[in-house]
Amino acid sequence: MAAAAAADAGSDPSADALAATSTCPHCQREIPSSNIDLHSVHCARNLQKCDHCGEMVARKLMDEHYDESHAPVNCTLCKEIVSREIFDLHKSERCPQRIVACEYCEFELPAIELHEHQDVCGNRTEFCQMCKKYIRLREWTGHEIQCPAIANGSAQSSSARIIPEREVRPPPPVRPPRPMHGAQHRRLLVTIAVTGIAVMIGSILFQREEF
Repeated sequence: MAAAAAADAGSDPSADALAATSTCPHCQREIPSSNIDLHSVHCARNLQKCDHCGEMVARKLMDEHYDESHAPVNCTLCKEIVSREIFDLHKSERCPQRIVACEYCEFELPAIELHEHQDVCGNRTEFCQMCKKYIRLREWTGHEIQCPAIANGSAQSSSARIIPEREVRPPPPVRPPRPMHGAQHRRLLVTIAVTGIAVMIGSILFQREEF
């Protein structure tokens, strides 16, 4: 007790005054009490509290602070004006024009068109090699679990989804020319001879007319 009293008696009042602090009414910071009056005047004159985030900002930079941190943003995809605080959420989850992929064909398209596209795309069918049935794409997940062929272990893979190729038919055989009979052969020879004689007679008559 005596030692503590001696220590208190020997304490420096000026050191205690330097250690004491006061709260600035403008920026809410703890300021040494010896400087609080000067600081408060400077703070009130040069700083301003942002109404959106509560941060103390230099008065001359308040417009720049607002534009960079709080001003609404024009979404370049849907042209909607969105507050900056939720702009990242808007781009990733809410913008109707953000690009998303179809879960069935992985085709990329605007989110606003996804429901209609998947409604059609999901109704397309693929051939199940396990049970030999055509299954809608929207039903594949449940089918792969409930397919009887897979359950019985008759399939080697539960994920095979192969569309059967169309049957390729060979071209029809080319028939060989039918052989001519004797009568047909003789008629052909007579036709060739008559044609040759007619050509010779016509040539002779043409030469006589020239002379």
